[in-house]
Amino acid sequence: MIDQKLILITLLVKLGVAASVSSALARSRTFQRLLFAEHRATRQTMALLAFFLVPLTLGVWVRLTVRNFLAADLSFETVTLIGLLVGPGWAMLSGLVLAFPAVIRGEYLAPPFLCAVGLVSGLFGAWVEKEEIWSFTPFVDLSVYRWVRRNLRKPKFDRQILLLVLIAGMEVAHDWLSKRYPHRLFALDADALWLQVLVWLCAPMVVAISLKMWNALRIELKLEEQKRLVLEARLDALQRQINPHFLFNTLNSIGSLVRFRPDLAREMIIKLANLLRALLKDHDTYVPLRDELSFTDDYLDIEVVRFGAEKLKVVKELDPGTLDVLVPSILLQPLIENSIKHGLEPRIQGGTITLRSRMQGDSVVVEVEDDGVGIVLKPPSALDRGGAGIGMKNVRERLEVLYGNRARFTVVSRPGRGTLVSIEIPADLPEMGS
Repeated sequence: MIDQKLILITLLVKLGVAASVSSALARSRTFQRLLFAEHRATRQTMALLAFFLVPLTLGVWVRLTVRNFLAADLSFETVTLIGLLVGPGWAMLSGLVLAFPAVIRGEYLAPPFLCAVGLVSGLFGAWVEKEEIWSFTPFVDLSVYRWVRRNLRKPKFDRQILLLVLIAGMEVAHDWLSKRYPHRLFALDADALWLQVLVWLCAPMVVAISLKMWNALRIELKLEEQKRLVLEARLDALQRQINPHFLFNTLNSIGSLVRFRPDLAREMIIKLANLLRALLKDHDTYVPLRDELSFTDDYLDIEVVRFGAEKLKVVKELDPGTLDVLVPSILLQPLIENSIKHGLEPRIQGGTITLRSRMQGDSVVVEVEDDGVGIVLKPPSALDRGGAGIGMKNVRERLEVLYGNRARFTVVSRPGRGTLVSIEIPADLPEMGS
């Protein structure tokens, strides 16, 4: 018979060991990916079981070899967890592996008992919804009285209670078998009934601790995934914006050229088609700067035809070392459109758009400058938030989403002399880049 004080200490240590092992496993990205996967290949399931079986089979061996360190043996709770989360077949196989050290020491009932535990818990896990397993807690409610009152008023079948009773019931059978066949199956055997009840309830507590810790991590990962999807949707919506006025004016220009300059009209249609295709297709979040400049070339060629080569000139001052740097796709076109619409279009004589790029330490600087009328003076807060139009707000929001405070977006305008928009972003991709 085991000393009662030792049993109490063992129960407390067992809870601590369960929390420690669960926390250690949860730190592994591989374990997270395997545990929370909706579908697993056989190889992946075996890899997941290795995370459980390697340390916990060692725990059974420690219980057999280290005197009074009984809390290291979590084989019953481990098989229960594997059954609930992975399935009955894999749980039974795990039971055989965990029972191997015990069989060597003569505990011959360990393999069939753990296989039975794996089968029962696995069938239960297949029967109920996974969310009911993840939300399992051995505490019926914060108020047992409130729970009883609610169920007396409107009785309902509670699978949470059934799982609690199931695990505790298997632990009772565990205790009964170990008393009937001593030295053939290990269990904590207490004289006092109150202490034996604590032993029976400890198993559901250990299972619940692991499930609670992993469920908290699962919810956190789900929230992160939802946040990422929201950001991607927001980026996609921003990237797909196209100014309807530009489309209307371009089609008008094409219409006026069809009769007198059909070759030029055809060229504009091709360039417009290239623009629309790039805007509407599923594109990467980041593209090399040279590809972004190629996209803006089609846009600028259309605008040069609309305004006339004598009224709209384009100058490029590009550092060749920046052309392979990845930048957000469709970054420059809204800025160029903004410069033409708000800077050059109001001027009768037109003007010049200058595109620049250069490396600055670990960052790349891209500038769009025009010599137009400039931005009408506004209060600093209004200029900082909105710039001169939707285009600049669009770009500012995308930079904030993609880079946070690692990006700089500045607008310097001199009324009557033009506007300079400067973007400074890291030359290396942030972690969320795709």
